[in-house]
Amino acid sequence: MAWRTAVLAALGKRQLRAISRGAIAAVSLGIFFALAPIASAQQAHIEKWTGNASAGKDLFRRFCIGCHGKDGDGNGENAPYVDPKPRDFTLGIYKCRSTPTGSLPLDSDLFHTIGRGVDTTAMPSWNPLTKQQRADLVAYIKTFSPRFRDEKPDAPIKMPPETSDTPDSRKRGEVLYQTTLKCVQCHGEAGKGNGPAATTLRDDKDNPITPYNFTALNRFKCGDTNEDLYRIFMTGLDGTPMPSFADYVTPDQAWDLVHYLRTLQVNYSAKGSPRAHKATAEAALDKVR
Repeated sequence: MAWRTAVLAALGKRQLRAISRGAIAAVSLGIFFALAPIASAQQAHIEKWTGNASAGKDLFRRFCIGCHGKDGDGNGENAPYVDPKPRDFTLGIYKCRSTPTGSLPLDSDLFHTIGRGVDTTAMPSWNPLTKQQRADLVAYIKTFSPRFRDEKPDAPIKMPPETSDTPDSRKRGEVLYQTTLKCVQCHGEAGKGNGPAATTLRDDKDNPITPYNFTALNRFKCGDTNEDLYRIFMTGLDGTPMPSFADYVTPDQAWDLVHYLRTLQVNYSAKGSPRAHKATAEAALDKVR
């Protein structure tokens, strides 16, 4: 009987060890899966570049902290003197995206914003940085908001080929601007940013915000091409009063609106147009003189 007791005791210890090993494995897996989103939030992936948040932190402290602050909340020492105010990264809300309204941006969206800068704001182009450095900055910026840990960006909106820029297209775009979508309420009848609602507009942090003036500028906050302007219509500029029109216009109508708005930009010259060739020739002459 004594041997039976000893065997049972040994089996009990063996089972206990097995259970313990199983429990440890389960806990380890639980920790792994819990930390996996955090680990992914420490990186950024743009084409062949993988950004690392640790490297991005040093870059942020050198180039970005003055406006965006050490906590990424837009409260840097320069913030009181900047209008519009620096982006608050803790909210995880971004204007320039290829993803639908309400979604996080893609890593590539943040990457291109850093490189391009944001026109009409104090955010300059950081193209002098290498692509690896910009990817590292993206990775670090993502650490400020838990959204990047808990959510994934939606798929980018589809970009159909541009329709022909014809007088009929521009006329249809004018109707959309002036009547259907009531863009005049903010941007004004002539696109000068002086519509009846212009002085009442606020951003997501209740700061005053000015509508875009098409007559004075050629480059938008999120780019300067027709494709960039189309994308703005369909994604909206989150954090601002500019909504997405994806549910209200067809792709062809969005291109019509692009074509009409280009006519409001008095200094705009489409590539390949006689006006563009003239501007290029004049610029070349200026360099010779």
